[in-house]
Amino acid sequence: MPHETYDVLIVGGGVAGRSAGVFTARHGYDTVVLDAGGSILRRNAALENYPGFPAGVDARLLLEMMREQGERAGCEYKETEVTGVEATDDGFVTETADGDRYRSRYVVAATKNATDYLEPLDVELRERGKTFVETDEKGRTTVDGLYAAGRLAGKPHQAVVAAGHGAEVAVTLLEDDDRPFYHDWVAPEGYFTGRGREVPPGCEEIDEDERERREAESLSAMREYFGEPYSDEPETHPSVESDDE
Repeated sequence: MPHETYDVLIVGGGVAGRSAGVFTARHGYDTVVLDAGGSILRRNAALENYPGFPAGVDARLLLEMMREQGERAGCEYKETEVTGVEATDDGFVTETADGDRYRSRYVVAATKNATDYLEPLDVELRERGKTFVETDEKGRTTVDGLYAAGRLAGKPHQAVVAAGHGAEVAVTLLEDDDRPFYHDWVAPEGYFTGRGREVPPGCEEIDEDERERREAESLSAMREYFGEPYSDEPETHPSVESDDE
């Protein structure tokens, strides 16, 4: 079957992977997140240390909000398990358990600890109780074009750290691709142009009418998300489920 082709393919739909997808998609890269549905955050009963939510936030709701944010930016999401990633002359080919194959210039590995799908690559791993991918301080691996984000890169087991590292890895990828510096900032009209400057890459200026429109849209979305309790229940640990069988 023909390959689907993307600029960036992200393996893992947890906080790190979804965060990375927001940043690459917003900068105009065709991005897809392949999610097997195993984010450990879904087991969280109450996420209470994520900035911006003074009384905490439902972890599964946070994941849904991050997915919609990515989709608004143009990121695609597919529910499937990745079984292998192979290097090619111009990037990578990723295969899934469904038999689908995807071509991409870059791959971001953002699974929790699974590394078996990386076996076809000459990527350096390290053991520290669990298996992690060896990276530099910005998520680059020993394979050109392959990055690792979040827990798989050995980052602390905190949702906000994973989200931040996913963003940092995405920006690193953009820098390595020789894209102009990415600000990711919406500024008031005239903030740059009023000083005789061009609007930097990743920035935009908006007038007051557009600012008010976006604020109203934001408030409407937040009311929809938080108008009533989120319906999905926390998932339990697999070992607990097996004990009950």
